[in-house]
Amino acid sequence: MAPWPNHQNGPINGAGERQHSDPAVGNSVAEIGFYHLVRTGVADALPPLLGKTLAAGQRALVCAHDRELLEALDNRLWLCENPDWLPHGMAGGAFAADQPILLSCSDSAENGARFLFLLDGMEVDAQRFERVFDLFDGKDEQAVSAARIRWSRAKSSGHSLIYWQQGERGWIRAG
Repeated sequence: MAPWPNHQNGPINGAGERQHSDPAVGNSVAEIGFYHLVRTGVADALPPLLGKTLAAGQRALVCAHDRELLEALDNRLWLCENPDWLPHGMAGGAFAADQPILLSCSDSAENGARFLFLLDGMEVDAQRFERVFDLFDGKDEQAVSAARIRWSRAKSSGHSLIYWQQGERGWIRAG
């Protein structure tokens, strides 16, 4: 049995871009990437993904249930070497709306983010976001099992799904 159900990448429009709406239901359809961490933890995997998000001219919302995890990431993002600059802040702060990357325990995108990063099994309504990055610990069978359930729910909601697994030199699209 395959580790993940077959995925759907969603339709491509005439400009070669992924469509993010379903005219049949009128709801927004997010592209959700499931990121299976098998080589590093989230503190090492997240900064390069956030760097690519900023390079694409997007803002990010990073959500987790665990406030301590977010505080540790807050410190890690200031000290990471690749990329060397990830401007960010914590939700609820005086300048939260100005932050290119916002760390939060809720899905309230005070900074207007269209890219959402979900950590520690956090689940939210993905329809408000263009892209969702669901990072989960591949060494924790409960986290993997929970991610499979989130995959099935997202698929049944009509979202475009992509499964990524950490390889020796980066992410490998699989599934």
